[in-house]
Amino acid sequence: MLISLLRTYSYPYRNQLVGVVVLQLISVIAALYLPSLNADIIDYGVTVGDIGYIWTTGLKMLAVTCVQIVCAIGSVYYGAQAAMAAGRDMRSAILHKVGSFSGREVGHFGAPSLITRTTNDVQQVQLLVVMSATIMVMAPIMCVGGIVMALREDFGLSWILLVAVPALGLSMGFIIVRMVPGFRAMQTKIDGVNRVLREQITGIRVVRAFVRERNEAWRFGVANTELTDQAISVGKLLALMFPAVLLISNVTSVAVIWFGGHAVDSGSMQIGSLTAMLSYIMQILMSVMMASFMAMMVPRASVCAERITEVLETATTVVAPRNPEPFGAHPGFVEFALAEYAYPGADEPVLKDITFRAQPGETTAIIGATGSGKSTLLNLIPRLIDVTEGAVYVGDTDVRNLDPELLRSQIGLVPQRAYLFSGTIASNLRYGNPDATDDELWRCLEIAQAADFVRSMPEGLDTPVAQGGTTVSGGQRQRLQIARVLVKRPAIYLFDDSFSALDLATDARLREALRSVTEQSTVIIVAQRVSTIRDADRIIVIEDGAIVGNGRHEKLLVDCPCYAEIVDSQLAVEGIA
Repeated sequence: MLISLLRTYSYPYRNQLVGVVVLQLISVIAALYLPSLNADIIDYGVTVGDIGYIWTTGLKMLAVTCVQIVCAIGSVYYGAQAAMAAGRDMRSAILHKVGSFSGREVGHFGAPSLITRTTNDVQQVQLLVVMSATIMVMAPIMCVGGIVMALREDFGLSWILLVAVPALGLSMGFIIVRMVPGFRAMQTKIDGVNRVLREQITGIRVVRAFVRERNEAWRFGVANTELTDQAISVGKLLALMFPAVLLISNVTSVAVIWFGGHAVDSGSMQIGSLTAMLSYIMQILMSVMMASFMAMMVPRASVCAERITEVLETATTVVAPRNPEPFGAHPGFVEFALAEYAYPGADEPVLKDITFRAQPGETTAIIGATGSGKSTLLNLIPRLIDVTEGAVYVGDTDVRNLDPELLRSQIGLVPQRAYLFSGTIASNLRYGNPDATDDELWRCLEIAQAADFVRSMPEGLDTPVAQGGTTVSGGQRQRLQIARVLVKRPAIYLFDDSFSALDLATDARLREALRSVTEQSTVIIVAQRVSTIRDADRIIVIEDGAIVGNGRHEKLLVDCPCYAEIVDSQLAVEGIA
């Protein structure tokens, strides 16, 4: 998966990567050439006392070093450029993929895990690309070149390489194999910390209201400790790596000096060749160490690549049709035909045999006990999820045969959880219609009963809004998101319990003002409060995922015991009728 991911997102930047390889090759050749020049200075300059030769060879070494520095800088620059661009493309691909997910896929992964995969996991793969472009290219070239140059200097000491290189490779391999499951568990622990932290930041008001700061601190401490313990466990293995490299490197250096010293003493080897041999041995071991360092990064990046690929390869259950159909003659019509929805692995469907029709100019209300499936039913209309049986029609066309963007362009959904984006009130209101004028915004705010409190703000429409809309009250958030949908002017309005935070007087005024805007549109309201839906043209009562009542308020009071019980639990029947 790692190789496939790197191939996909690094291929567009192959020119930069080819440049990195060329520059690294030149840099390594220069590095391998320097010990040979140094040996010549010792053997033919210092030993003989030829100052001119020393100066000439020294200038060559300086020139070679400058070439090496320039090539190293260039390779790091192009490698970083390719890696950063690949990381950008991966984040963009994940974001676009998640944007195509239905609620089922998002619930499967969870928001904290998706955030970690988009940030930390991509960063690990991106870091591997940077290091691969600089170290992984250089290490094998330097290792092979160092071996060739060392054998060229003195073949008699080559047996030291036959012992040192395999010993270093085996010790590194043993450590790395044990690190792979540790890195996989570590990424899962990061997901856990992210989840707890996200919950605590989002629910800080609830935490304070229930005086649960200590309990939440304990929860975070547990998740944080688990991550720390896992990181320490991996770190212990990592800590063995560098001492092992240093031990083998130093023992090898001592062996070269010991046996090489005897060779120099016997006259079979020159001092310059010994110093060059020592330099090549160290270059070989350093290249093995760098390769080991890369191998240390590969397991974690591989785990991260698996997690990224899992997101990218997950097929959404809401698939756009290959040959989308147009809306029928009546684009505002909504019809459920024996619709059923069941969550994966569930014993019973959440919704079953849902059949009704809503048309423009009418208000259809849906009411039922908590957990009866009202919001799930509403989410089937814009295809946030798809039916598992039956069909849902919009404009006389099955929603599965419509282009999702075209479908949603005709729908204005006000979700149950009021959410505003960071920015200003104006930027939030223009979310559905970027070209709306200020006058149109104020008109929609008037209808949504939000104009008064927006005018009272110092900056009016330009008042900053925090992420989630936490700078305004719950009722104000609901009215602002209703105004946001009104700015869009859709053919179908879906209100998912969107009046729950409003007082009765504001609720009544808002619904009265909505009539002038929605008289040609289809309106479907999910509500818990009977006073919100009592005047609806059609009220659908849902119990345990099935329709048990369908009609007007007065009829249902008589014919539907479930509806009568809901009404009775809120107000006296006589006071409502």
